[in-house]
Amino acid sequence: MKKILAIALALCALFVFAACTATPDNGAMTYEEYVAAELDAPVTVETYVQAKQSWWDNKATLYTQAEDGAYFIYEMPITEEEYNKLVPGTKLLVNGFKAEWSGEIEIIDAQYEILEGEFIAEAFDATDLLGKEELINHQNKFVTFKDMTVENVEYKNGEPGDDIYVTLSKDGASYDFCVEVYLTGTETEVYKAVGELTAGDIIDVEGFLYWYEGANTHITAIYNAAETETEAEAEAEVKTETDVKTETEAETETEAEANADAETEANEEDVAFGDNEFTPNW
Repeated sequence: MKKILAIALALCALFVFAACTATPDNGAMTYEEYVAAELDAPVTVETYVQAKQSWWDNKATLYTQAEDGAYFIYEMPITEEEYNKLVPGTKLLVNGFKAEWSGEIEIIDAQYEILEGEFIAEAFDATDLLGKEELINHQNKFVTFKDMTVENVEYKNGEPGDDIYVTLSKDGASYDFCVEVYLTGTETEVYKAVGELTAGDIIDVEGFLYWYEGANTHITAIYNAAETETEAEAEAEVKTETDVKTETEAETETEAEANADAETEANEEDVAFGDNEFTPNW
């Protein structure tokens, strides 16, 4: 009987392990499997909308990301009504084909299904990966680059209204960035702020790590590096003050408890002495 019970428990453990490690029933790949897939191969991924380019001709281009990697979905057929439902964080099951254009890996001819779930990616600090081969491992992710020096800002057609090409440098090397007008529009804060940059400005940049003959991040926000550093220092100072205050309060509480214990002991001694008070035997 014990042997049968042991076998049954072992089988249960095996089934649980298999269930935890199996590919989802919908056939979704891991990001690692997606990377390993050949170009033009059919792919299926679960991913989350992070941003989207403007809808036109019943198609939309999406910047999406899951916990293990990011996916650029190019011109996915979709109605305008459905497009408006794709707010940041929306979970999708996407079926399509893996493709490449000038180094950018993307999913084309996609079909989608909206699933339950939500995920918003935090910006991955890729500053230290600039100029390194490892940077491409984070292609299409939401990223940030810090303390970048502005070298040049140029409108695609020489004047506002189209893409903005931005050249930034770090440690003597130059890198290409872009404000993609289909992503940001021309009336957004980031579009206007980038257009006002001048050579020599020091900024922090956030955006999606797009690829066009090399890294060509699509900018979604810029920050004054000095202000960002000051804010970080201020937050650290507040945290330190809070920690000190908490520690002081804890010490005060401990002292109060010690004093209360001492007072209690003194009262107990007084009571004990009163109970054993000496009575003369006249």
